[in-house]
Amino acid sequence: METSTDRIEREISIAATAERVWELIRRPGWWINDGEVVDHTFDPDSDVNVITHPVHGIFRVRTVALDEPRYAAFRWLGDDDGAATTLVEFWIESAASGVTLRVSESGFDSLGVSGEERRKKIEGNTEGWLIELDAALKWALRS
Repeated sequence: METSTDRIEREISIAATAERVWELIRRPGWWINDGEVVDHTFDPDSDVNVITHPVHGIFRVRTVALDEPRYAAFRWLGDDDGAATTLVEFWIESAASGVTLRVSESGFDSLGVSGEERRKKIEGNTEGWLIELDAALKWALRS
């Protein structure tokens, strides 16, 4: 899929049910890991969750929308709620042998950083989403 200066889009096919994949993508910050999904503590009734990863640090993630079992959206929050952030959206779509999990991260153009810094963030996250989708695949297929 194409990557612009503002948006990253990636997808993966998973031989699992939408409900199984939903168990993962409904979790704020599930994608904060080192290539293997770990169980972060989160409050499903809270709009904002603080996700702590022993290597990557502390992240605040706002739940924007949950439409079980097909769509979830989250927004990264900086230290200041007024700061520009990116929006992470997931779609689960039926496929011939399971589902397609699609992710989009958008809003890079509004981050208020230099063009060079924006390019680095997009490049890093583009590679990161490939790793995270592979982690989602492995998680969904485990018994």
